[in-house]
Amino acid sequence: MLIYKILRAAEWATFENDQQTNGAPIDLQDGYIHFSTGAQAAETAAKYFAGVDGLMLAAFDSEALGEALKWEESRGGALFPHLYRELHLGEMLWVKPLPCKGNSHEFPEGVL
Repeated sequence: MLIYKILRAAEWATFENDQQTNGAPIDLQDGYIHFSTGAQAAETAAKYFAGVDGLMLAAFDSEALGEALKWEESRGGALFPHLYRELHLGEMLWVKPLPCKGNSHEFPEGVL
């Protein structure tokens, strides 16, 4: 199953440069890297990134992330993927821009 990480421009630049990341400030605060499924991604973008332009959407294979990926209850009782280790750029399947139009984002075809 594909899971997604939304990255601000500066977070993406650092991830690309360093080849790994421990995540955004909220990830560091919570102790794991937050991901969303395709069904959860639009709500995540609306809740945490409303009106933010310059975002990147990175896709990962949940099974390839191994045992450090845990599915835990979060918003509304839904299970969300959380990674309890650093994330490596080489694990990424693809990355695409996530443009903002007004307060919502235009997701690549096939994500939602």
